[in-house]
Amino acid sequence: MIRNTLPQSLVDNPRLDQWIAFEPDRTVTLKTGKVEIGQGILTALRQIAAEELDLQPPQLKLLSGDTELTPAEAFTAGSLSVEIGGGAVRLVCAEVRARMLESAAAKLGTDAAELAVEAGEITRAGTSTGLDYWSLAGTIDLSAQATGSVPTKRPSDFRVVGRSEQRIDLPVKVFGGGFIHDMVLPGMLHARIVHRPWTGAQLSTPDEAVGRLAGPGVEFVRDGDFVAFVSPDETACAAALGRAWLRLEWTGGEPFAPEQSEAEWLLSLPTKDRQIGPDNAPAPDAAFRVEARYSRPYLAHASIGPSCALALFKDGRLDVWSHSQGVGPLGGSIARALGLAPGSVAVHHAQGAGCYGHNGADDVAMDAAIVALRRPGTPIRVLWMREDELSSSPFGAAMVTEIAAGCDADGRVLDWTLRVTSPTHVSRPGAHGEIHLLSAEALATPVPRPEGREFPDERGGGATRNSFALYDLPPQRIIHRLVPRLPIRTSALRGLGTLGNVFAIESAIDEIAERAGRDPVAYRLSIMSDPRARRVIERAAEMAAWNPDDEGGTGSGRGIAFSRYKNHAAYAAVVAEVEVDEEVRVKRLFAAVDAGLVINPDGAINQVEGGAIQAVSWATKEQVRFEDGRVATATWDVYPILRFPEVPEVEVQLVGDPNDPPLGIGEVALGPTAAAIGNAVAHALGVRVRNLPLSRDRVMAAAMEAG
Repeated sequence: MIRNTLPQSLVDNPRLDQWIAFEPDRTVTLKTGKVEIGQGILTALRQIAAEELDLQPPQLKLLSGDTELTPAEAFTAGSLSVEIGGGAVRLVCAEVRARMLESAAAKLGTDAAELAVEAGEITRAGTSTGLDYWSLAGTIDLSAQATGSVPTKRPSDFRVVGRSEQRIDLPVKVFGGGFIHDMVLPGMLHARIVHRPWTGAQLSTPDEAVGRLAGPGVEFVRDGDFVAFVSPDETACAAALGRAWLRLEWTGGEPFAPEQSEAEWLLSLPTKDRQIGPDNAPAPDAAFRVEARYSRPYLAHASIGPSCALALFKDGRLDVWSHSQGVGPLGGSIARALGLAPGSVAVHHAQGAGCYGHNGADDVAMDAAIVALRRPGTPIRVLWMREDELSSSPFGAAMVTEIAAGCDADGRVLDWTLRVTSPTHVSRPGAHGEIHLLSAEALATPVPRPEGREFPDERGGGATRNSFALYDLPPQRIIHRLVPRLPIRTSALRGLGTLGNVFAIESAIDEIAERAGRDPVAYRLSIMSDPRARRVIERAAEMAAWNPDDEGGTGSGRGIAFSRYKNHAAYAAVVAEVEVDEEVRVKRLFAAVDAGLVINPDGAINQVEGGAIQAVSWATKEQVRFEDGRVATATWDVYPILRFPEVPEVEVQLVGDPNDPPLGIGEVALGPTAAAIGNAVAHALGVRVRNLPLSRDRVMAAAMEAG
């Protein structure tokens, strides 16, 4: 296939040598700005490169996420790594292979069409020519710009892509290494950071008292309201931090209030409003109307491994090792926050415990950098505590989504309005050209937190992500109410606004079907003309042996939901089976996914399974709460997540056509899984719970209200 436009990653990094290098040990180094965060992307990119270069995957080494050595590809986010980063790798490797064959043909006095490649060896009619990539590497100009004009392989010719491959990052991790937490640099000191308990809090404890809290063998660094305890002894640092949490005194700022825990608090705040789509007055001839308010709460990233970073400031150069999703934007933001020259900060990616968006990785890197500047020549390692991870990382934004629809007697929608109220979903370092680093706000010369702005609609949107329903509806009106300022720090969490909007839309579709006396599957198919969407809905229903005559209100129920992530990535439909008494127990999930060409089927299924299980936790348990001015859910004891015995059976089928381009799959399962659970709970109870999480208190309140 030939692309008419180049992927953005290739536009930004056009030289072939920015992507590929041929090594003396007869391997090939593939360089990528995309990073491994638990999604298996490096395995998939290696498969793409091996396919187009006609190499065996083990012949390729990966160099990933280094501001000095790899392409600048901004963030690894948005389910774009295969589509954009992989698209660039595919074109580059196809062009390098073609240039190698042209060079070999010139040496052999033959036509390049007569030559082939087997594991890097140039062959003619199945026989080695004595030439290979490594002997020819010096004959081609890898500093040339990629043209994107060389045809890539057809799916029918694939030998590596489309085949399940073992994750290349797992073996070392399984045997107890491979994480940034395992890194040790000579002469390294450990540090623990005192983070302010709420936005704008001012530390009133004098330095002498802070020094006494540090204890023997522990130094402290203070800059304004930023405090770090530093020692060769990691345990001593942690003990000092524990004392500081209990005894440091804070004043001013904006302490958190309990009512801020609920999403509906957002409705009381000033907003910046805009409308997408035409005015859409209620249809005067509607037989019935469905008007409902749905919500999702603030969510913690709750990564199993706390964030970690290392930094070394030496001879005017700052090196940072981080599990950030965007090493380039992070390096630029650190430089600006600390008044360093942009070229003096290098960020090197090291793998962490996985993440689901903008967690604490960037902030802990800033923490390490601040301390490293005050200890030149000494490597500084900062490891956050669990309390830091659950209270100081940005939260996934709470949302309120309201839907109003007028329908005829058969459920055909005559008018449709969706209104979503939410703070920003994107405050990563570098977003909108701003710094967005937690400890930068606490310094004596602070970098104030900017007013919240949102991700552009043309790039998927933030709060508006998946707010446009793909069903055959009349012109849709979407009202986006951005809360530009609030004391709670929010940023990107897996799927951004998708969870709240798909939960609302798919719940409303079920409510309309019920009012019209229609089966939820049949109703969806009656208002859906996209054949790929219809296919996943039909397949999910088949997988679950959907029976439209299943009785509701029995305590057991099933529900279905559909979405296409960002309305231009992968399609997914999910059926959930639940049991409900005082709590919701999800028993089984069936997911049908169309992602077009799938590079690594096993990896793709893992992504769908993981997203679905996380959505179960979000839909039934998770919520950040505030009390006494602080985050109250700062430990595993009080922040509820799905436990291993509660994980449902998950069945996934990939139903896409490999001749279709690859579509992002990493976040596809979240919205439809949560919505399917909501619809299943309504089927089981005979009453609907519209606010996430579907907790014991909310389920019992709904049941009592219905009774």
